[in-house]
Amino acid sequence: MLSLDAYRGAIMLLMASSGLGLGAVAAFHRHSAIWQFLGEQSDHAAWAGCHLWDLIQPAFMFMVGVALPWSVANRRARGQSFGAMFVHALGRSLVLVLLGVFFSSVGSSQTVWSFNNVLTQIGLGYPILFLLAFTRPRIQWLAAFAILFGYWLLFALHPLPPPNFNWRTVGIGPFWTHLSGFAAHWEKNVNFAAWFDDFFLNLLPRERLFTFSAGGYQTLNFYPSLATMTFGLLAGGLLRSPRPLPQKVLRLVLFGLAGLIVGQAIAWAGLCPIVKRIWSIAWAIYSGGWVTLFLAAFVVVVDWVGWKRWTFPLVVVGLNPITLYCLWQVTPGFIIDSFKIHLGQHVFEFFGEAYTRMIEHLAVLLVLWLIILWMWRKKIFIRI
Repeated sequence: MLSLDAYRGAIMLLMASSGLGLGAVAAFHRHSAIWQFLGEQSDHAAWAGCHLWDLIQPAFMFMVGVALPWSVANRRARGQSFGAMFVHALGRSLVLVLLGVFFSSVGSSQTVWSFNNVLTQIGLGYPILFLLAFTRPRIQWLAAFAILFGYWLLFALHPLPPPNFNWRTVGIGPFWTHLSGFAAHWEKNVNFAAWFDDFFLNLLPRERLFTFSAGGYQTLNFYPSLATMTFGLLAGGLLRSPRPLPQKVLRLVLFGLAGLIVGQAIAWAGLCPIVKRIWSIAWAIYSGGWVTLFLAAFVVVVDWVGWKRWTFPLVVVGLNPITLYCLWQVTPGFIIDSFKIHLGQHVFEFFGEAYTRMIEHLAVLLVLWLIILWMWRKKIFIRI
């Protein structure tokens, strides 16, 4: 389905845009409601809440699940045994984890054993996702919600910090808006996942003792995000089923709307806030609703209505997503410096200081896309 490659490409291009520097533009236009909205949506929510930028990672992980039924069917058609496929899945998982660690270590004096990179998160959960691909949809649903309930319980039972707790020891300043009531079990850097990282990450070689994550991201995020990938697995199974396309789209829309309603209801009821940085269960369900609706929209426009030509820039990227991700991780600084060296130090300032960052990000995005286009024309596709 062309819509799947287009959707994946859209996710990757949005990620590689680095927000197009909209936050920097918004800082110059503080009285413009439009620019403030765009700047806000191109950055992560500080903690509880959801911005467009927060939906990139769940969409990426969701599409891993969507693609898996096609991958398994393709390997079966080539006569591969379950054992061979499982060994490949384990190898792919290891490569993804090591790639994530590699990118986390760029610029450091030694290996940074950090596991909150999106590649490590996918890699840690992928073997389980692979096994779920061989089960019935009912088992997949039960597994997803069992994962989320178990994760919720671990947070709910974890003790809250004492009243006189020194929040600066976990990187939280005096102007932080704290969660209250039962939702405080999901507070930044004092939750169950933060406690686990304080123990686990200090077992590994480090330059200095791990005390907290500045962004609040945790290793155990891979566990609830496995539910996100399982939702994608279910969506992929639905799209490969013999049902008529309108019925598939209707089910995707209904599941997507249900995710938005249930996730928001969990947050409103005070059972768990919507927090992407620790992949709370409310976030997993709520973001799952959004990414499912996005998938339905792509399926309608591309596969149902038949509007396909416009997808070319997206499909090119969607066929080489890991390549773009790796290039985006290591080359933006080199690309920007190269422009300045050969075209002048002020090459990005011709629209004024307010838009310098935006032009820089657009230039990087264009160069990365041209590299991927060249690879597509040469039929070079890097798979793991």
